[in-house]
Amino acid sequence: MDLVAVVFIQVLFAIASLVIVSAGLAVVFGMMKVINLAHGEFMMLGAYAVIAAMRLGINIWVSIFIVAPICVAVIGVVLERLFIRRLYGRMVDTMLVTWGLSLLLIGVVTALVGNTTEGISAPLGSFSVGSYSVSNYSLVIIAVAVCIAVALRLLLVRTSVGLIARGTMLNPEMAGALGINPGIVYSGTFALGAALSGLAGGLLAPLTGVVPTMGGAFVAKAFITVIGGGASIVLGLVSSSALFGTVNQLATFWTTPVFGEVALLVGAIVMLRLLPQGITGRFFKGAL
Repeated sequence: MDLVAVVFIQVLFAIASLVIVSAGLAVVFGMMKVINLAHGEFMMLGAYAVIAAMRLGINIWVSIFIVAPICVAVIGVVLERLFIRRLYGRMVDTMLVTWGLSLLLIGVVTALVGNTTEGISAPLGSFSVGSYSVSNYSLVIIAVAVCIAVALRLLLVRTSVGLIARGTMLNPEMAGALGINPGIVYSGTFALGAALSGLAGGLLAPLTGVVPTMGGAFVAKAFITVIGGGASIVLGLVSSSALFGTVNQLATFWTTPVFGEVALLVGAIVMLRLLPQGITGRFFKGAL
């Protein structure tokens, strides 16, 4: 029974990790149709922002939940205004530009901090489940993932800001005719996606080694999760994270972490073969 409880917690942790890693990409790709290949590098910047803030004596929680999202959001707005704004509606062009930005960010960070692995220890310690030990920080990850999903849902459905953003993405000309500045809406939406990516990097910094190339380990999972979820931003994110996270963690438990990653990829290929429009394109049409 103790083992079942531990495995259940680890499955929830895997699902929550996918939600956190993919939330920023879900906003940028799901709403703006921008293939942001620099998503992993935004996460990397968030992780380094936490490390830099802690070296300045800032509390770890302030660094993770405030410093990292704000820093990456500001960088995201600058990059959006300089490089991406002129390419909306041209998915291949945005993919090439963001790929170039990812290489640029890796090069700049490598030049500044070197190619050494850095990191911070996970806070809060651990608790025991029978003879097993579980990190309390994993519960923080689960709680934050729930908060992100609920907050995104409320923002997009229950607030005027969310309704304006969704309407502008559907018809920017009509939004402009109604007195809304589409450029500001696009910048704000991209900033939100970048902030969520920075938050993800900050949250994962205590769990993984922080190097300039760390984003490559997460960007594939994020794209698989977002595409597998389908058209719905929040429901698709949660449903695909639940499916792929469960497959990944159970396969990891029964075999090894390497086979767990392979199982996630194979599960994604099979699911997209059976459901080419994603989970929400088949089962939850019209849902957000």
